[in-house]
Amino acid sequence: MEIRVLYFALVREHTGLESETISLADGATVADLRAILADRHDIVRRAQRHLRVAVNEDFAQDADVLTPGDEVALIPPVAGGAPRCSLTQDPVDARAVEALVERPEAGAVVTFTGVVRNHAAGRAVDYLVYEVYASMALAKLREVAQEVTTAHPQVQVAICHRYGKLVVGDIAIVIAVSSPHRAVAFAACQQTIDRIKEVVPIWKKEVGPDGKEWVGFGS
Repeated sequence: MEIRVLYFALVREHTGLESETISLADGATVADLRAILADRHDIVRRAQRHLRVAVNEDFAQDADVLTPGDEVALIPPVAGGAPRCSLTQDPVDARAVEALVERPEAGAVVTFTGVVRNHAAGRAVDYLVYEVYASMALAKLREVAQEVTTAHPQVQVAICHRYGKLVVGDIAIVIAVSSPHRAVAFAACQQTIDRIKEVVPIWKKEVGPDGKEWVGFGS
């Protein structure tokens, strides 16, 4: 069967397409379509977790079955409601976070990626546990982003912080900042991570062969 896929905003700009026709097997689902589009278009793969799908002008779930002639739209975050600040227990895709702030007028995209290392304060670390007061933490992440964009009006900021158990090499946080100029982007990125450490209620426990310790409290 064939369906028509519509692209908007960031996805349209990156693909260079307003729409295209996709051939699918009978009984294919929205999830099947997502997989095909992710293979076909890098921006869809990178921004996958931020894109909603509408079928015939109604939002759809991944398990929904598509039918011949359906019109499917990939819906990026809308202005004013973009999930540029998020918390997740899933692995973080730095490229997807960057995609939230990429724009034609931005000549610089600076990204800070915080990765779990295998030591801290001279002790070996096997894994970390991040605990979060989710509703307050999300509100504070948005506050920080607003602070930074107020201080630097030309920047856009996206933040994704992971929580739960993270092993060495896992990404704990990604901050992406775009700006017309690199100096401002670097400064805004530094301000963002510094403020997050000051005001966002996320706690880190380090666990290793010598025991465990909540950072900031001692063992």
